[in-house]
Amino acid sequence: MVDNFLEKRYDEVFGRSSSPTGPSVKKPTLDKLLLKNRSYRAFDKNYKVHQLQLDAIIGVNTRIASGANAQTLRFRLVNGGRQAAGILPLIHLGGALPELHLPFPGTEPETFIVVCSTKQENPIIDIDLGISLQSMLLKAVELGLGGIIIRNFDKDAVKSFLGLELTPLAVLAIGKPAETVQLVPVRAGDDLKYYRDNGTHFVPKIVAEDLII
Repeated sequence: MVDNFLEKRYDEVFGRSSSPTGPSVKKPTLDKLLLKNRSYRAFDKNYKVHQLQLDAIIGVNTRIASGANAQTLRFRLVNGGRQAAGILPLIHLGGALPELHLPFPGTEPETFIVVCSTKQENPIIDIDLGISLQSMLLKAVELGLGGIIIRNFDKDAVKSFLGLELTPLAVLAIGKPAETVQLVPVRAGDDLKYYRDNGTHFVPKIVAEDLII
């Protein structure tokens, strides 16, 4: 059921005119998914994330790498309502643009995936965490959604508010993006601080030739 749901989303998200179940379907490439996978800080309040979408996003964790195959990550879903409203004051977005007080009123995320671990955080678990967060965001993009990885949050407050036995490592906000994010190629040594101009969020990215040592 989830797989069919995903296939039906391709036409809507990527403008495919062919049948999603036919042999001529062109699914989005990794490059396209990566370009759409930006850190969004504004979301469409009129769009409600479906449980099937969350199931599919969480489901990628059954197919990704894990250090020593320990699979220590666990996930708490929060989709709207009182719990989502309670998490909002405990997270911080747009740290490089404190004067904007992001997110703007009326664009706040309402769906969250709180990521915890059954073991104390260590470098291997941090690698697993990065793989998991990126994979879940790519699945969200495949579904026509977007999100942002949040590490700047009050861990103890989130743990207490949700009644978690495990300490949160990260919060993933998910929703329908309501802003434009554009990449800007720069050279190594240039300013890498993201910025906004006329409502567009610009993110400097070092060109590939400068990444090779």
